[in-house]
Amino acid sequence: MKNIIVHLNKTFDHRVRLGIMSILMVNDWVDFKTLKEMLEVTDGRLASHIKALEAEAFIEVRKQFLGRKPNTSYSATVSGRKAFNDHLDALEKLLKMRD
Repeated sequence: MKNIIVHLNKTFDHRVRLGIMSILMVNDWVDFKTLKEMLEVTDGRLASHIKALEAEAFIEVRKQFLGRKPNTSYSATVSGRKAFNDHLDALEKLLKMRD
């Protein structure tokens, strides 16, 4: 039998990364605080998963000031969107398999 999971992207194996990408796929830009609240994770945990996605060039980071407060927000890159859609397609194929 062929390796049925070969097309799954290991970058999205963790639920937090899957959550980050899911949120970014339906929003143009999302700030750190919003991601943290939606995913119910700590600052450090979120930061480490963001770093992993950024290292793969799947997300883009924008740092700016809103008034006098720093604000960091994130967006899925074109390659990140493609990789995530490919991952979802592979999951769908896996779910449609029959014995």
